[in-house]
Amino acid sequence: MEFTACEDIESPIEYVFDQVTDFPTFERSIMRRGGDVERVAGGDAAAVGTKWRVNFRMRGKERTVAGQIVQVDKPNGLTIEVKSKNADGAMVVELVALSKARTRLIVIAEAAPKTIPAKLFFQSLRFARAKTDSKFKSLVAGFAKDVDKKYRA
Repeated sequence: MEFTACEDIESPIEYVFDQVTDFPTFERSIMRRGGDVERVAGGDAAAVGTKWRVNFRMRGKERTVAGQIVQVDKPNGLTIEVKSKNADGAMVVELVALSKARTRLIVIAEAAPKTIPAKLFFQSLRFARAKTDSKFKSLVAGFAKDVDKKYRA
């Protein structure tokens, strides 16, 4: 299953890359929502091999996922692989400089189930594809709007 979102941001590509790779902020955001984030390897900078372990509650069960940066092309984007016992996925963030002060943000998230319960869950997402796709696009749009506000401030 794959989701794609594209947003234009009125900020230079270097600034947008810095915001996309502001991992401490993302970690705090997960913790505010009740998750537990542990950085297993790497520092605050975006580097291949940086790893996280995230524990959270979803659909009444404790879930654990492991994320790892597998590719960094500063300032054009990065790829993060995500693995769990039920599914594997990847998130690709691409940045395209449209001008010196304008950047296109493209986010591609894909996931594949590994177990039968995960296949059933993904099937339910397929049935609600329009709603799930809309929610993903609104999350990316909200992030782009926040980056734009921070840059103007």
